[in-house]
Amino acid sequence: MPRQDKVPRPTKAQEYEIYFASSQAEKGWRDLKATTANALADCWDALTKDPLRNDQQCHPLRDDLGIVTVKGAAHVRRQYELPGGARIWYYVTESKPKSVYLLDVHTRHPNQTK
Repeated sequence: MPRQDKVPRPTKAQEYEIYFASSQAEKGWRDLKATTANALADCWDALTKDPLRNDQQCHPLRDDLGIVTVKGAAHVRRQYELPGGARIWYYVTESKPKSVYLLDVHTRHPNQTK
């Protein structure tokens, strides 16, 4: 009988790897995957290729939400906007491997940014 293990998508050398930085982000990702899989796949592609781009869909958060401190290091907190108001908050590190850390995955527009 053939194995049925899912094959993970490989990352190109110039791409970013994506990690969950919280259990909330992991749960929110699962919830979004169940309801907006196509948009989430597009998000994955965008975050692995160019998570630092600045446009209407992908940008840094402002004011008090703009910085997140993790293990004593300050990072710019960014947001990726999905259809229907869902938001993914993350930060990026440029050290090897280049990485995107998902802080919060909101299935609808978070109150903090309304």
